Amino acid sequence: MFSKILIANRGEIACRVAATARRLGVQTVAVYSDADTNAKHVQACDEAHYLGGNAPADSYLRWERLIEIAKETGAQAVHPGYGFLSENAAFARACEAAGLVFIGPSASAIEAMGLKAESKQLMARAGVPLVPGYHGSDQDPNMLAREADRIGYPVLIKASAGGGGKGMRAVEHADDFMAALASCQREARGSFASDAVLIEKYVQRPRHIEIQVFGDSQGNYVHLFERDCSVQRRHQKVLEEAPAPGITPELRAQMGLAALAAARAVNYVGAGTVEFIVEQRDDGSMAFFFMEMNTRLQVEHPVTEAITGQDLVEWQLRVASGEPLPLKQAQLHMHGHAIEARLCAENPDKDFLPVTGRLDIYRKPPARSFQAAEVRFDDGVREGDSISPYYDSMVGKLIVHGANREQALARLDMALSQTHIVGLTTNVQFLRHVVRSDAFAQADLDTGLISREAAVLFDQEPVGLRVAAAASVAQTLLQERGLAASDPFGRRDGWISHGVNKRRFVFEFAGQQHAAELVYGRDGGLQLSVNAQTDAFSFSATPAGIDLQFGGERVVAQVYRQGEVACIFTAKGATRIVSIDLLAHAAAAGAEGGRLSAPMPGKVVSFAVKVGDVVHKGQVLAVMEAMKMEHNIAAPTDGVVQALLYTPGEQVAEGAELLRLAAAE
Repeated sequence: MFSKILIANRGEIACRVAATARRLGVQTVAVYSDADTNAKHVQACDEAHYLGGNAPADSYLRWERLIEIAKETGAQAVHPGYGFLSENAAFARACEAAGLVFIGPSASAIEAMGLKAESKQLMARAGVPLVPGYHGSDQDPNMLAREADRIGYPVLIKASAGGGGKGMRAVEHADDFMAALASCQREARGSFASDAVLIEKYVQRPRHIEIQVFGDSQGNYVHLFERDCSVQRRHQKVLEEAPAPGITPELRAQMGLAALAAARAVNYVGAGTVEFIVEQRDDGSMAFFFMEMNTRLQVEHPVTEAITGQDLVEWQLRVASGEPLPLKQAQLHMHGHAIEARLCAENPDKDFLPVTGRLDIYRKPPARSFQAAEVRFDDGVREGDSISPYYDSMVGKLIVHGANREQALARLDMALSQTHIVGLTTNVQFLRHVVRSDAFAQADLDTGLISREAAVLFDQEPVGLRVAAAASVAQTLLQERGLAASDPFGRRDGWISHGVNKRRFVFEFAGQQHAAELVYGRDGGLQLSVNAQTDAFSFSATPAGIDLQFGGERVVAQVYRQGEVACIFTAKGATRIVSIDLLAHAAAAGAEGGRLSAPMPGKVVSFAVKVGDVVHKGQVLAVMEAMKMEHNIAAPTDGVVQALLYTPGEQVAEGAELLRLAAAE
């Protein structure tokens, strides 16, 4: 076993690798950029060394500097994590040349599987089933369009060197092919320095099922069963689970054998994942096709750890140090069911737009670590840290394990309800909507689940105005009581010597303004009227939150206030309500008109219009790149383009005005 390793990554995966290394007595070296000077992964390792600026090209992609640091610190091996350089054959080869062990497969295996087209040809020779498509080297756009016609629409354009959903577009009609191809190639060039693509038949009602494989340097191979990763947005995974619901033992065995054949075809060593697209046919049968092989540890590896009781990072370290695989295939068994939810800083109701900001409140469910734990939370951030625009938007991963899928679902929903994040928008409530949806609960899975269940997943309000208003009023009164405790003449309990004392509140909730009135009774009781509906109202502070009784309903709510905004968390879900200062808001804010602003920090990729063009509401005007993805900027109304305020390639700050529209005559 190694005595010291360098972790060539950041965030959650760097913390994850460091945890296993510490348990095994292996020292760790962290690296960091300017943005990560005080990051959690820096503190998690035994020592840390500076790499460079915030951009990945100036820091985590500087493999020459990474190798220098490894040698300077006496590290014997480099763990690449996932992303960044984890599937970079040149880096793996450079580590070997420097006398360092790359904790992953050989450079030749990475190269063989890294280019999707070539890997498909290799898999065909190995007898692994393939989706009909074009995987050739001729990249002439007209030729690619003809191949798409031959395959038959709908088709999927995929970056040959891609991964993570980047450089991927589904095309329904031939008329849309060229525009989709150009966008796919542009994103591929930016992410992978190659715009080569392949074309495949777009399988209807597909499931995304992958097999975890491992190989060692002695020629031994095993698979650790499958994971279902069908719930996706923007071709990126949202929820993953193991084992895959509805998979028969026969199909599991067939997929396992195919995955091992893929690994053997490239003499694979270490952790890898063979990904299959599974077609669900009308007669209830399923057919699987090779999609790609990820030559690294996957984000979703914890669900496999949960059902097998194995530490896959430990397996990586042992295999990389020359040891044989810890177990043989017959010794591996599945126990129970596990589900992982990816918590991301994004706004699901705005097409999953990534957001940046500070984790002002970051409270996680009680977790029991490690393998086969009921609840596990893997992250690389702490309360007070910020999610920056320089890296991906994932905050952390919530993993639950149960005796069966139903129990795992219940535990996941409860753990999500105990996850409180304030300061930036996240997908936590969206994940609860997915978990509670009939489709997911009944395992009616395919990669289109989110779009077909949109009516019950987006723009949902689980708490409601009355509870939100009552929680906000109660929190205000409790805060006032606390202030009055130190001032004997500052009673704020509403008592007066005669008459009835009333207090008016105005709230903004779900985009509309609402009025509430609190009435103090002579007997000390309270009544609260929300939009003219009045009910008895009482509350008390408890360790679990504010215990509310209002309108015949009893709710425990935790309330975090930031200025006028109260963020409210209940067992049913979370919401926000704004207390309006009537004096401060006397003048209504005017509409911004034709101004179009950057929704986040990023880079202007292109403008689809020029000055003088007449545009219509919803028309795409510009494309921005942020957090490794492209985002369209659309016209909020009809108008005429007055000015383009940036040029393609320029970096812009959040809120920067990109172009200006004038009202159409």
